[in-house]
Amino acid sequence: MTEEQRCLLIVEDDEAFARTLGRSFERRGYHVLHAANVDEASALLDEHTPGYAVVDLKLKGNSSGLACVQMLHQHDPEMLIVVLTGYASINTAVEAVKLGAAQYLAKPSNTDDIEAAFAHVAGSAEVEVTGRATSVKTLEWEHIHAVLAETEFNISEAARRLGMHRRTLARKLEKQRVK
Repeated sequence: MTEEQRCLLIVEDDEAFARTLGRSFERRGYHVLHAANVDEASALLDEHTPGYAVVDLKLKGNSSGLACVQMLHQHDPEMLIVVLTGYASINTAVEAVKLGAAQYLAKPSNTDDIEAAFAHVAGSAEVEVTGRATSVKTLEWEHIHAVLAETEFNISEAARRLGMHRRTLARKLEKQRVK
């Protein structure tokens, strides 16, 4: 692989996590670039051509990880993009893949998980289908996250669309997701 093919773009607003992840990939021979939002990522693409990208789903401000995935895929359809999120849902996973992500991983994920995701881009018919139905709590969580994504993570607007008080929504978001 050439140096440019081993170039990795990390789009993550958590500076400490991005630094740690970047160092780990550098030890594996990647040239690592970091952007905190979509605009910074777009600016880096003017000078670099990364073959890989790791994108956080929820970025601070008005930046959306899904918008970043779309922008990166439009820039280079061959780029392998992995979406990392602490707010995993079926809805956002499907949207990320539709927009060009190769894989979608829930945090916490480490460098091994991400490299495995880069290597395993094709789908597999061997994945086990579980017989367990989705719980009401999981369905609620996924619906809340879908509305949050639609409103670009504006809690007040999401609460209005969900028909609940803003504080109630904030409390639900603070709770740990039950699997």
